[in-house]
Amino acid sequence: MLPMQSTKWSDRLAFDVALALEGSGESMDEIKSRHRVTASDLLVFNKDPVFLKKVDSYRGEIRDKGMTFRLKARAQAEELLTTSYVLIHSPDVSPAVKADLIKSTVKWAGLEVKGDDEGSNVTGGVKININFGNNAPPMVVTADVEGETIEHLGEV
Repeated sequence: MLPMQSTKWSDRLAFDVALALEGSGESMDEIKSRHRVTASDLLVFNKDPVFLKKVDSYRGEIRDKGMTFRLKARAQAEELLTTSYVLIHSPDVSPAVKADLIKSTVKWAGLEVKGDDEGSNVTGGVKININFGNNAPPMVVTADVEGETIEHLGEV
């Protein structure tokens, strides 16, 4: 049986390929080595329209804006999400560090709660409404940024 080849690519790989194609990055051999991909992998990625669009987008930004600090930081942040995920799921990392990483990830993703329909000034946390049907009052589960969970029945 032939070994299965990886067909997954990262934004960082697309960024590095774009830099190489624009003549300002590493060689393709260096990219293959650093990302642990083969020429066959790159051929597969080259048929992936999402990968091609991502590379093309990075190439456009590099041509139009040059290698800005923000573009470099964005590429690095994409890569660091993997590290953040590993730390969040590690039993060796303190709960406080995990909480900070989770809060940061939610903020970066633009998922922070800004407020609700009643105009209350909610600044963080999660609110889940569970409707049971049959005119039963809904159950509301709210978790604030400190992780305290509040459950109550009735109007939201």
